[in-house]
Amino acid sequence: MKSPLLLDCTLRDGGFVNDWLFGFGSIKSIISRLDYAGVDIIEVGFIDERREYDENRSIFPDTDCILPLFEGYHKSNALIVGMIDYKTCDIDKISNRAQSCLDGIRVIFKKSDQDGALEFLGKIKEKGYNIFVNPVSTTEYAEDEIITLIEKINEINPYAVSIVDTYGLMHSIELMNYIDIFDSKLNEDIILGYHAHNNFQMAYANSIFLMERITNRTISIDGSLYGMGKSAGNACTELLAMYMNKFCGRDFCIHQIQEAIDVDILKEFNKKPWGYNFEYYVAALNDCHPSYVHHLTNKKTLSTKSINDILSGISMDKKLIYDEKLIETLYLHYNNNYCNDAQVAEALKKEFSDRKVLLLGPGKTLVDNYPAVDSFIQKNKPLIISINFIIKSFPINYVFMGNAKRYSQFFHEMYRDDTDAKIICTSNITEPGNKFDYVVNYSALLAENPVIRDNPLIMFLQLLKNIAVTEIWMAGFDGYTQDNSINYYTDYIRLLFCQDNVVLRNEAIKDWLTDNSSAIQVNSLTPTRYL
Repeated sequence: MKSPLLLDCTLRDGGFVNDWLFGFGSIKSIISRLDYAGVDIIEVGFIDERREYDENRSIFPDTDCILPLFEGYHKSNALIVGMIDYKTCDIDKISNRAQSCLDGIRVIFKKSDQDGALEFLGKIKEKGYNIFVNPVSTTEYAEDEIITLIEKINEINPYAVSIVDTYGLMHSIELMNYIDIFDSKLNEDIILGYHAHNNFQMAYANSIFLMERITNRTISIDGSLYGMGKSAGNACTELLAMYMNKFCGRDFCIHQIQEAIDVDILKEFNKKPWGYNFEYYVAALNDCHPSYVHHLTNKKTLSTKSINDILSGISMDKKLIYDEKLIETLYLHYNNNYCNDAQVAEALKKEFSDRKVLLLGPGKTLVDNYPAVDSFIQKNKPLIISINFIIKSFPINYVFMGNAKRYSQFFHEMYRDDTDAKIICTSNITEPGNKFDYVVNYSALLAENPVIRDNPLIMFLQLLKNIAVTEIWMAGFDGYTQDNSINYYTDYIRLLFCQDNVVLRNEAIKDWLTDNSSAIQVNSLTPTRYL
């Protein structure tokens, strides 16, 4: 078995976390410690002509700007490389290797750009560099497309070519297929590399699998210090080095790697953590770009099931290329077609007919003005609907939930044995084992003004308008202040995620009430900023 090589890409892939702002001293220190530790290949950053030179960042407009990192420093063993994202750097920005501190250049490229990228790599090779071929999102390629790509790669005979799992989609059994194709089709002297992301927490496990499976070819495994990298992060250099020392006959100086993490990397993690998280997991589960999940999660209203349903509508050719217009269209289409609530509307119309209606909100005034609210209830015997919460102090007839997170927060209260309130939920909330009494179409209740697009009070008032309720009373809808934590009574503030535009909502809700006053009259039993 040939000993595997270890490539560290902290200063390049890790830069997605901090915009490559490691600091000049830290960049030099990281390179030095990795070199002293015996790391075989050190990637010092991106070469990207769109960026101005900043000595404190590991992203450079040309190869000459990398030279200051090596003034007064003589590397011992490592191969020093940079990376170019094809089409972000002209060949003229790359000096000949004799005038450069780089030994090699890695080029990443999309499937559609493979021919131009390989031609570009050939020109880099003519300048004397070891060239590394990195086709991003290897999982996008069908088997015949991979074989065709490898045939083209063999023609330029690069130093190395990598299997790149850009979005962390592979499990070992899937990786095995790619390994076998590359190993059988690549020229024998080409190093086979592997670059993984940790969406499924498989980066380290898959790296071990590759080291165990390939025995007759030199392989190179990418890692980064503490896994620092884009999205869910990468395989950890320190873990790869430990494994190679124990099982592959290597002798990396682990304490130098640990020192680099302690001194230069943990401070970055404390400022902006990276690694496995729910959004990246959902993205990988759906074989799609993480930004799609982030867009839908930011709606703050969708259940995970709804997010998965929407993502399933993305065509294969669009899954790994983020298209904001597309995901918004799919989101609106999903909500428009998810629920036909005509029968529900008719049932609610009968139940609400000829009854006074009292809406309860989670504002502090609901608790502070309990006697006045209770007196109104005793005198008028209204239907009582709590909006996006439930409270034990009042005899509630209905609970309206327009948000999956609030539904989860008050789940135990709604299904208590001594609670007989009926539950009205919007169609964006996934029904658990406990059934909803009524499901209403989410998108039909949304406001035009984006500031209050899914405000629960406005959504329910729109529902009441739809079933011809012409007058309501409300209590506990105080309105918003800039300090969102004081807008609600104590039990409600455990889950605050709607900090943006809080004050703007007061005027937006007031405008909605004014615009719709001819259809539904709103009275408040407690102080409010809406009237």
